[in-house]
Amino acid sequence: MTSQVRSTEGPRDISPAQDKCPTAFRYWDSLNSPRTRRMQKLSRRLTGGELFPTDEQATAFCNDLYGGDPVAERFIDEVFEGDIGPVAGRAMLDRALTEGVHAVPDAPPSMTELFAEFEDVPDWVRPELVEQGAAIWRRWGTMLFTVAGSTTLEMYTEAAVATPLSLSGGYAGDNALRRFLETSRFWIDLSEPHALLTPGSKGRATAMRVRVMHVSVRRRVAEHPEWDSERWGLPISQGYMMLTLIGGSVAPALALWTLGYQTTPKEMRALLHFQRYMGHLLGVRVGWYPETVRDTLRALAMVIASRSYDSGKHGAELIESFPASFAPRDGHRGLQRLREEYNFRIYSAYAAIFMGPKTRRKYDLPRAFPWVLIPVLRFPLVTVMELARRFVPGVSGRLERIAVWHRENWYRAQMDGREADFQAKGALRR
Repeated sequence: MTSQVRSTEGPRDISPAQDKCPTAFRYWDSLNSPRTRRMQKLSRRLTGGELFPTDEQATAFCNDLYGGDPVAERFIDEVFEGDIGPVAGRAMLDRALTEGVHAVPDAPPSMTELFAEFEDVPDWVRPELVEQGAAIWRRWGTMLFTVAGSTTLEMYTEAAVATPLSLSGGYAGDNALRRFLETSRFWIDLSEPHALLTPGSKGRATAMRVRVMHVSVRRRVAEHPEWDSERWGLPISQGYMMLTLIGGSVAPALALWTLGYQTTPKEMRALLHFQRYMGHLLGVRVGWYPETVRDTLRALAMVIASRSYDSGKHGAELIESFPASFAPRDGHRGLQRLREEYNFRIYSAYAAIFMGPKTRRKYDLPRAFPWVLIPVLRFPLVTVMELARRFVPGVSGRLERIAVWHRENWYRAQMDGREADFQAKGALRR
């Protein structure tokens, strides 16, 4: 029996394996297009494998576009939105993160359940791979921020991604730089040595605060009249959180090869494992998580084939705000202004490198030339450093220490005395 899903044009037939899929996620329709069929044939001819995931894997992903975080949601209901309230609830959460949930007097059942899940280390976790993945992030330094921020711009063309960010205002307009720097702090904290596997660590505390923040934003956006669950599923869904994990592993590893940074397939598999456990701490419980590089590429191919380009002016604001947020600030002079000018120009260049030309032409973005020549001219030096790291004893550790120092120095200079707090505050912008 063939399943059906509703669209704006009425019910349509889809894959027999399909259970539920947002109508704006056009994967099942695109499978039948002549262009997609040609690409599938080319993939089989060149690689001997399939371009896309199996129907069962794609079905699991589509269902996850409607998936939330019920354990954390029960905690929000009972604590932050219950009799305890957000102020006392935040204090309880902070104490549980530093001293353990047992240190919280009369901890509500939902908090006990949340921390039991959070502190459980699944049987599939391999600590050595988690640490190897974290070390790769440290080695990438600020290049992680660069490539993750720039490649994400492509997905801002999708309303399912852009609408929650636009409504909350985090990555839009004057808030864009602050929110991006908070995300950079998140990346730094979670990639410190042993951060993910050490109870009470700053990295684990950051993960929990981000998890709770996601629940609050998800709830407010889902109740907003602009959100269409039939078209887009659930805001900040399990499916899109999984894509964010991919965006921190195989996707940046491949993108950074174009700049001379050499991440091997073995290291990419470690990154996938590191990201999977990070996702566990963030409440990601998907029906299918790609565990190989090939499966990850198939997941990315599925998402590319599914794009609707429906974010309109909200997506445009997000895309255009990112490079513009690095522009020199009023009142800054001397070396500080020169540093801001360089960041603005280089991030404009990276946005040009990592966005598709067809997408880029649709938006008002800063000129990339001649600044785009900087990564090109730097490529031979980066390649030499990477070869030395891989084959000369002692070089890898030294380069990692330099990268860690530089990312912290860069972050502090950009934050200009502010601190990240990972709180979902106030009402939505609209």
